[in-house]
Amino acid sequence: MHQEIRLHGHINDTIEYFATAAARDAYRCYFYETKGFDLRFFSPGNEFVLGEEGISHRGNGGSFCEYMFGVDLPLADLAKGDVRNRLVLYGATFREDGSLSFSGRTEGSQSYEKMFFEGNAVCNYFFFLTGSVAGTLPEQQEGLLRLLGKLLKRSPGVSEEDDADLVDEILGLLGHKSSLYLIKLIHKKHKIYHDAFNDLYQRNKSIPEEEFGKLQHLAESLGIDEYQQERIRINVMYKHPDNRRIVDEYKNILIDCNLKGSINQLENARLTRLKTLSVRNKIPSALFYTLDEMLKHDNLVDLWDQDYIAETRQILEGLFLHSQQIDAGIDREDMIKLLRAKRRASENRDHTFEQILLETGKACDEKIRDGADLTLLESFSAIITYFDRYDNASAGINQLAFMENVRFSEELIRSLLGNRKAFAELSGGLFKELFFTGILENKYLGQFGRKKVLCLEEGLNGIEDGRMTVQGLLRQLKEIDRQERLAVTLRNHVKDRIRNFYSRYNTRAEQDALRTEITDELRAKGLLEGDIPMELFRNVVVNIKKEAIYLHNLLPRIIADRDTVLREDFLDNSGLDRFYVEELEREYFELNDLPMENLYQIRKGFSTA
Repeated sequence: MHQEIRLHGHINDTIEYFATAAARDAYRCYFYETKGFDLRFFSPGNEFVLGEEGISHRGNGGSFCEYMFGVDLPLADLAKGDVRNRLVLYGATFREDGSLSFSGRTEGSQSYEKMFFEGNAVCNYFFFLTGSVAGTLPEQQEGLLRLLGKLLKRSPGVSEEDDADLVDEILGLLGHKSSLYLIKLIHKKHKIYHDAFNDLYQRNKSIPEEEFGKLQHLAESLGIDEYQQERIRINVMYKHPDNRRIVDEYKNILIDCNLKGSINQLENARLTRLKTLSVRNKIPSALFYTLDEMLKHDNLVDLWDQDYIAETRQILEGLFLHSQQIDAGIDREDMIKLLRAKRRASENRDHTFEQILLETGKACDEKIRDGADLTLLESFSAIITYFDRYDNASAGINQLAFMENVRFSEELIRSLLGNRKAFAELSGGLFKELFFTGILENKYLGQFGRKKVLCLEEGLNGIEDGRMTVQGLLRQLKEIDRQERLAVTLRNHVKDRIRNFYSRYNTRAEQDALRTEITDELRAKGLLEGDIPMELFRNVVVNIKKEAIYLHNLLPRIIADRDTVLREDFLDNSGLDRFYVEELEREYFELNDLPMENLYQIRKGFSTA
């Protein structure tokens, strides 16, 4: 049985601390003193000082904190699914072979700003101890790593900031004569912003525009820079259960590919599915940035999809032939080839393309600096302008296609019109080829997403021909979006009613009674004005019947026989969105405690689609 003494206070209006001394006879400990502004914690051979601007330390111990997703997460830790926390031991450095070496120089200092920049933006722990480890400082630090390293890198208590449980965990590994000293530092302003963003995001899964404006004002009033805001937001978004499941699956595939040094066609199809699913679920692309970095090496992309990379290199290399009096500038055909290559690279998450572009830009800067003709910069700038147009158009159309409740504005439509005109100057059908053909062939495009994409394509043509206005197109898109939201609301409420009150809903009379009750319920909740369109209601009921048939009759057969043909036949002909069916499959596997790898194998029938 151990005792604890806990000291709590504030260094200033930004930094809050909790210091704990834990030992069998902690009530006899004298472990802190004040010296002017400084607050010093100590034990024989060790000290940790909280100063006005930062901390200083000497002796054994180190620091740990929860990793913030997407920031300085080493591949070695990323590959271990149970590693949650960052651990730094004083005097420890990595050798070239990846092993650690320990020196006796463990003293050091760090500003609070750097601490919350390099570690966790909200909460960081420091510790030292007596007993359990002996010898020189390097020997003590190596002993601490063996004794506590696994626990400190994996303990969920770090993210929960439960000091009592954390102390219990650590002392459980120490000898009964050991004393533990734990100091927790909290950035109060970052925590206020974190809690405000977390509350909004967990409730809405997105931040309404007016609320985001309030968050921006809060960050400005607290003096939080944009980088720290982004770190906090990404971390909160990753922790949402719906996001984490998709991102972790994406991560695991990438790690396996990285370890073997290549990515095959099946893995590429699974990654494509998850990336598309992330758009549908409003998962921010920032969550994938760090993970995608593992695909930046050429050898991770199979040679079957490398022809466009070779073509890209050849075209961009031609930029530099002008200095040799060779006319090899970028013409219209070259630009079309580059845009097609960019589309294929985007579809495959092939970062080799972007790397080539960055290398070309760097080479251009160097040659201009050394006196090259400015036409080189003009040619490269023209390429970048078209690529920016591509990114803007692709992002807008993909959001419209795969996201619900997307805000489509007049400004965005006018931007698409401008981009469409620019691409038409290269080739009349290029805009459709780059942005509509592929999406309309995507098996994950839902029924309402398809309606919106076709409406947009026809609307842009109509505006150009003078048959439609921007405002008219916007009204049509908003109406389809309204129908989509009503269909989702209906599906959820009808399923709930059927589950709890109706055992049968086959006859017209039963469905009419159900429609009347659902109408009254939605009106009472303020979710409906007027009546539920009869056709929409009938479609919802029919789709629920199809869903029941799939889950109770077809899916068990598909699993038992690994019948991918039957699965694909149902998906192609049922009219149900593939996204939705795959969510039903996942829930079925989780409910019945079936291995998810079996589900991936069943989906192989789609791997080359």
